[in-house]
Amino acid sequence: MTTSEQSTAYFVKPDSIVRRIWGDADVILLVFAGSAAEFALNRAVDWLFFTGKLPADPIARLFSTVRYAQEIVFAPEHKARQAISRMGAIHGGVEQKRGYQIPDWAYRDVLYMLIDYSQRAFETLHRPLTDGERQEVFTTFRAVGAGMNVPDLPTSYADWTVDRQAHLNRDLVRSEYTNKLFMRYREQLGSWRYDLLRQAQAVLVPEQVSNLLGLPTKPLLSYSIGLYKILNAAGLRSVVQRILLPTEYLAQIQDLDK
Repeated sequence: MTTSEQSTAYFVKPDSIVRRIWGDADVILLVFAGSAAEFALNRAVDWLFFTGKLPADPIARLFSTVRYAQEIVFAPEHKARQAISRMGAIHGGVEQKRGYQIPDWAYRDVLYMLIDYSQRAFETLHRPLTDGERQEVFTTFRAVGAGMNVPDLPTSYADWTVDRQAHLNRDLVRSEYTNKLFMRYREQLGSWRYDLLRQAQAVLVPEQVSNLLGLPTKPLLSYSIGLYKILNAAGLRSVVQRILLPTEYLAQIQDLDK
């Protein structure tokens, strides 16, 4: 930790596991692979079709979302708070245009996805998190939700796990929007990368999501994670990325590393 970091107040401490998670491009891609699967099933997914931004260009939407997340995670406290306020204002503007509010439970769903998939993605590629690290992830995103005035947030990690299951059981349904989004994923990624996305999603997502989407029950990718770790340790990470990721987005993806 540098002297300037020690003297600056940050929204997320420089040595926090949250920074390691959100400073690793590969982990971030898995976070959004899982979130892309689950949010396509969310009962409030029609809000994304109201703006049109996600179905028009899902990959561009991913990068814009990551930029906000990284601004919060890596910025000094006051700038992170400003970013959270901007997110709240953007959503408020969409609500005003549509004429009614995004449901409170939908805001919680998104926060819960970020908490859950941050953990799942990191553990898939690296190692199990400690109880303290899980608490850090929860505390960080709960603070984001509180900054956006999302009501009825759980106050402890244990309470969050219970409410997370309740949301999974209540808020997911396969709809025409689900099918439209997955069609756009296929169009943007091409057939084999789309299949790879579904493999990654099958490794990551909870049972409720996997069943509704008909994801592979024994994804081949789950047997390749060890090979990824070996190649990564051998310094071949950039080679793997060039093979697996769309070339037009490769530079932006690599810039996610902090």
